[in-house]
Amino acid sequence: MNNNYYAILMAGGVGSRFWPVSTEAFPKQFHDMLGTGDTLIQKTFNRLAHLIPKENIFILTNERYNDLVFEQLPEVTKRQVVLEPAMRNTAPCILYASLKIQKENPNAVIIVAPSDHWIEDETAFSKNVQQAFSFCAKSDALMTLGITPTFPNTGYGYVEFDNASAEAIKSVNQFREKPDYQTAKSFIAQGNFLWNAGIFMWSVKSVVEAFKNNQPTLYTLFEKGIDAYNTDFEDDFIRDNYGKADNISVDYAIMEKSKNVFVIAAEFDWNDLGTWGSLYDKLNKDEAGNAVVNSRTLTQDASGNMIRTKNDKVVVVDGLQDYIIVDKDEVLLIYPKAKEQDIKKVLQKVKTNFGDHLG
Repeated sequence: MNNNYYAILMAGGVGSRFWPVSTEAFPKQFHDMLGTGDTLIQKTFNRLAHLIPKENIFILTNERYNDLVFEQLPEVTKRQVVLEPAMRNTAPCILYASLKIQKENPNAVIIVAPSDHWIEDETAFSKNVQQAFSFCAKSDALMTLGITPTFPNTGYGYVEFDNASAEAIKSVNQFREKPDYQTAKSFIAQGNFLWNAGIFMWSVKSVVEAFKNNQPTLYTLFEKGIDAYNTDFEDDFIRDNYGKADNISVDYAIMEKSKNVFVIAAEFDWNDLGTWGSLYDKLNKDEAGNAVVNSRTLTQDASGNMIRTKNDKVVVVDGLQDYIIVDKDEVLLIYPKAKEQDIKKVLQKVKTNFGDHLG
């Protein structure tokens, strides 16, 4: 394996649309959401390890999940776990981790990968990442993996690329925010738009330079700690300074502002597993189209449902179509799939009425 290959595995999110399974204390990336025997973070770590030395995979997470990381990834060391003392979106934590990696290896090329994506063809994934790494190692490029749209999805951002070249690596014209339905249809009709998967590749030199040029205040804040990084003084510096960082995404901070941005259309199936509906799409179904995780079910006139309980619980469903049915500890959720985006709002009402411990 190439010792210049590194990964930043993003594992700090809460995943509130997967409530009640995903909670602030135990978010979705630490659950076996698909019933495969591995949690999402374990699946992602193992996928990255096909191409990247395990010791070069850095786990970026909130400090409250430190123990969960070591429980689920016992092979990682303290050096590899980069802890955020405050929630500040993706730009600050990626800059922080990149500066640590640059100090350790100025020749590093890095992939930034969310911990909660589902990718079935891991060979194709490794091939696309290798393409990007080879390109980034020889050029000042910021790269992303885009997903060929299969329908006019209004829940994803889009990447518009220059279609003039026949090469697999395309120059990015611009990033587009989540569109309305008609705009999404027009994107697909034009043929040069991809879903923005939030997977990035670059040399450490290129990404640090991009922060320096586009986010000088943020860069200066974290660059001040360069002497402390990878030493016993790092924790003190981060504790004192991390909370001063702007709350800003890496897309907005550098990708949308840079001219040297490229995209590869992914050759693998992809799902961001952001909602119960997206999980339903990836699971096997029974003859009535019900997706079941961990349960023993008896159904009558029930179809299109997402059913998940603790191991081997018996669930009887009669007369329900297209519902989310999730049983966990004190909470039973029975909710229309069509309204899944509102689960965040429901969670807030539950916490207000019954206590924060339920979320």
